[in-house]
Order: sequence, then structure tokens, then C-alpha cells
Amino acid sequence: MQTVNDPYQDIRPYHDDEVPAAIHRLIQDDEFINAILSYRYPHASGPLGWLLKPALKLYLTQKWRNIKTVQDVQLHVASYMRKMIKTSCDNVTVSGVEHLSPDKAYLFVSNHRDIAMDPALVNWCLHQQGLDTVRIAIGDNLLRKPCATELMKLNKSFIVKRSARAPREMMKSLSQLSAYIRHSLDEGQSIWIAQREGRAKTGLDMTDPAILKMFYMEGRKNKQSFDEYMQALNIVPVAISYQNDPCDLDKATELDAVNRLGAYEKSEFEDIQTIVKGIVGQKRQVHVAFGAPVTVSQATPETLASDIDRQIHCLYRLYPANYIAAGEAHDSVTAEERALFEQKLAQAPEAARDYIRQMYANPVINAQRAASDQATISIN
Repeated sequence: MQTVNDPYQDIRPYHDDEVPAAIHRLIQDDEFINAILSYRYPHASGPLGWLLKPALKLYLTQKWRNIKTVQDVQLHVASYMRKMIKTSCDNVTVSGVEHLSPDKAYLFVSNHRDIAMDPALVNWCLHQQGLDTVRIAIGDNLLRKPCATELMKLNKSFIVKRSARAPREMMKSLSQLSAYIRHSLDEGQSIWIAQREGRAKTGLDMTDPAILKMFYMEGRKNKQSFDEYMQALNIVPVAISYQNDPCDLDKATELDAVNRLGAYEKSEFEDIQTIVKGIVGQKRQVHVAFGAPVTVSQATPETLASDIDRQIHCLYRLYPANYIAAGEAHDSVTAEERALFEQKLAQAPEAARDYIRQMYANPVINAQRAASDQATISIN
């Protein structure tokens, strides 16, 4: 229930009693309706938009009339996911989920390759196993439009205030975020959060220790040790592997621009376009691997980040394109797969090709390093 004393009201997802009003606001949002029309009916939405808009609003009102709770929204999203997977993936596989307990809440710390699909696929795999879906951490940079905020908060997303710049404002927002994560876990609600701010465009999946320091802010406030508090969070590393990244060329173009010009300026609707491309683009095989809850003993944010990375790098499923890009021999590398990867490179501008090779090769390098580190730990 929403209360005047709710300390998380500005960042948390909607509660059940807020869902119907949020859906009504969404349907009445002309920007949202125009976005659907331009995507579904690009040729008719312009001159005939004034005719189509009332019809679409009526259709959505009828289609969503029985959505009254957060769980109703999740079931509706699951039906969309089923269709999306059928059209954009050859297969989605999962490992490790059988070791998760339905009676526990987990803090899933995940590698991050796709803005929308990473948490959506984690939720899909949990849902398929009969487990509850997660609350999703999402940066406020993706919520520039009111309709985007409505959609995300309906879908169990909570807001990370990346736009905060003043030191005092940043500390306040990070403290609120840390407290909300613990509050959610105490409520029995699992959390998905990326291991670092922004996607790993180079394929180097590395946990930022600053994320772990943010987790601990609530523990420090309660005078708990780092080990004690972090152990209680039930941190589970997650590795999401895409055989084909629909946004790989866009990432390579951005990396090239940063390298040449020192910065990359996004267009107004680029984030939305990236989200759509990630959803509808061909991903081929996808694997979601859940690790084991990390054991925290005499840890620092840096050593704990390394432990999370080691699991993610070992869990990451490598595909033919990864081995080809890394110049490694493997049974999965066929002439057909090699031709597909060479075609991908040939279709990209020359300046982007090395970046594409790098983003597919780095998971192989990560896995080899992690296996070596694991062997060293076992010997010691």
C-alpha cells in the first residue's frame, strides 16, 4: 500500500493497488500510443493517426481490463516473452536455477549485455521453474518519458538515480537505493542488478566494486561488518550469453567514436531504439546460468567483485563466434559458423570490425583466466 511515509515511493515499483491507475495513464498517454502506431503501422500512423489512436486506446482498454495486480502484469509480460523468444531466438536454455530455493530472496548480480533482455530472460527462466520474478534495477537515464516510467514501474522495476550529480544528492540517493535493496530482500523479493553501470560493450564482464560498496551502505549504517552484511544479501552471480548480439554493430560504432573523438553523443531516441533492437533482433542461442551464492569471508569490495567475476566468467556459455573471434580451435566451429561470422564482419564498416572481434573474443579470454584462477585457488 502507498503511504505518505513511504521512504521509497519515488524509486520503487508500483504496488497492486496502483496498477489500474498506472495502466489508465499509460493508455491515455499520446506519446505511448504514437510509439505503438509508428512501430506497428509505420505507413498509416501519420495521415491516419487521428483515426487509429482512439481505436488503439479502446483496444488496449479492453485487452488490459483484467490486469489489476503486479502478478497480472507479470503473467501478461510472460505471454509477450513467449512470442518474442519464438521469433527472435533459436532456443533459450538455463542452468543452476534448480539450486535456488523458492523460500529465499536473492540478490542476482548479472553481467549486462542488453538493456531490456537481460533481466527479462532472467525473469523468464525463473518463471518457467515456478519461481517468483525479480525486482529490476534500472537507470533513470532510460526514463526520460513518462510512459517509459509507467511501463518500467508496472514491470517491477525500481529506479537508480544516475542523474544525481551533487555529492550530497548522490549520497542520499545511493543510501536510499541500498536501503531499498535490503528492504526488498527482507520482503522476500529477489533483485536483479547489473554488475556495473551500463552494458559491457567490449565483452569484458567486470563487477564494479562501487556497486558492492553501495550495497553495504545500509549495513554500515546498522553497524554490521562487511562480511556479515554481504553474506546476508544472498548474492548470486548470473551469466547471460547471447550467441548473436543484435546490437553488436551499434556497440562497436560507439566504441570507435569514443576512441577517435573521446566521446559519443546519443540521439534523443537511441536508447529506445536499442531496446527495441535487442528485443526483436535475432539472438540465436541464449543461455542463462545462475551461480552459487557467494561465500563472504574476510572480503573487501575488490575481492568480492573478483569472486563474482570468476563465477560469471566460468558460467558464461561460449559459442562458435567467441572461439572464432579469439582464434581458438573448438569442435563447435564449423565452416558454416565461420562463414556467418565473416559475413557479420564484412557487413560492418572497417572501423567497427576489430571492436566486434574484441567483444566476441573477450569472453573466451575471461573464461581461460577464470579457469586458471580457480585452479590456483584449488591448489592453495
